[in-house]
Amino acid sequence: MKTLAALVSATTLGIGVAVLFSAGPGEAADANLIDATSFRCITSLTPVRQFYVDNLRGDLAATVAAARSATGAVYPPGSVIQLIPGEAMVKREKGFSPATRDWEFFELDVSENGTQIRKRGFADVVNRFGGNCFACHIAARPEWDLVCESDHGCGPIPVARAMIAALQRTDPRCHHPAPSPEDAAALRQLQQLLGSGK
Repeated sequence: MKTLAALVSATTLGIGVAVLFSAGPGEAADANLIDATSFRCITSLTPVRQFYVDNLRGDLAATVAAARSATGAVYPPGSVIQLIPGEAMVKREKGFSPATRDWEFFELDVSENGTQIRKRGFADVVNRFGGNCFACHIAARPEWDLVCESDHGCGPIPVARAMIAALQRTDPRCHHPAPSPEDAAALRQLQQLLGSGK
């Protein structure tokens, strides 16, 4: 089980989002509003298709409405989007980072003890495997507000849905039961994929 937890922690950090840290007026006070305690067990968030959403400002209904829109929408400030436990994007207030349409990206270390922010920023943070996902998210068509899904204009990620679902269900913060044989097989496939460098 420790090996699986280590695999989950390592792989969740390697698949997703990255960004540029840009200091602006009032940032220090605002940055304190988003800390490691802002991120929790991914499956305790609200599921929308294959990802999870939350809102740190209490406006979950507006975040869910944006995520479920069939035609696209601008997410409200405080929106959190997570595909995997170790990465998140958070919508900041209007004008906070025009280059990223006000999204801040986070790489997280997750464990049974909680969450630590490993990296955060707007366009230049690179994950442990060398990926800068801002370059992927910027490809999303404007109506999707930098949010990638298979039909939003972003390039595909080389990770199967079963692998993503297994990562979500093995978030060590969630205290889920032992992984099913299917999830264990998907995680082994993911480990092989990451090991091959593809």
